Amino acid sequence: MNEDRKIATRQSYGETLAQLGEKNSRVVVLDADLSSATKTNIFAKRFPDRFINVGIAEQNLMGTAAGLAAYGKIPFVSTFAVFAAGRAYDQIRNSICYPKLNVKICATHAGLTVGEDGATHQMLEDLSLMRTLPNMTVICPSDDTQTRWIIEEVSKIEGPVYIRLARAATPVIYEKNQKFEIGKMIQLGEGTDATVFATGVMVAESLKAQEELAKEGINIRVVDVHTIKPIDREMIVKCAKETKKIITIEDHSIIGGLGSSVCEVLSEEYPTKVVRMGMKDQFGRSGKAEQLLEYFKMDSQSIIEEVKKS
Repeated sequence: MNEDRKIATRQSYGETLAQLGEKNSRVVVLDADLSSATKTNIFAKRFPDRFINVGIAEQNLMGTAAGLAAYGKIPFVSTFAVFAAGRAYDQIRNSICYPKLNVKICATHAGLTVGEDGATHQMLEDLSLMRTLPNMTVICPSDDTQTRWIIEEVSKIEGPVYIRLARAATPVIYEKNQKFEIGKMIQLGEGTDATVFATGVMVAESLKAQEELAKEGINIRVVDVHTIKPIDREMIVKCAKETKKIITIEDHSIIGGLGSSVCEVLSEEYPTKVVRMGMKDQFGRSGKAEQLLEYFKMDSQSIIEEVKKS
């Protein structure tokens, strides 16, 4: 992990989307008047005839995207996660997922790490909402490299996809030639003292904890869960069998997200105690992202403390 090189996944998204537009004329982009924040403005400058700003009308955003997909286009739609998954849920459910249309929802500014925008904009329920929808693939990339890969990859597959992107810049974890596969987690390290299943911005925090714990002779493995649905059942069971403790951590409510997904698999296949770290049935607060992670015990130090508990 390169802590000196930090890039926001929304920036990686915007740049890759513009590159994709050059290669595939079927790609169209829609935004709800937030293109400078979601970074779809990069695409808009290059391809103004394939960019639609629907204004502050997120339900129309999803409905319009559904119509374009029905006519063979590949719509990438963006707004903040709280508006995408929350305000437009009905349209996603009935107009996109039910007919299984080829719409890619790339929601930015997700989670507690939105920071100063506060509780109203800190979407902590979107993974829960999106993963329960039939036909929906749910992805939460952890760094620049992974985001660039997934934007390219989802343009090649048919059907609805929800991609969760962050506001804050995060360390680059992977090399440019790293291979990924939708639905397959990535194990980082071979430790047997604990497994930390992490997604999105929490992968970097988990790797920091892994490095510090190793100095004390405590060896953990970090598992990058970039795909929330379909979940990698095989990796979950493997880690439960091979390590002494299972922890999940997410910039999301512990209800319905990554922690719930892991627990569901283990309850059916290999009953194991799981410690779920994340937001515990509460709203966030306004503050700097790093301060909020510390306050709500979701930072690297909190992971270290949880690993050490008996």
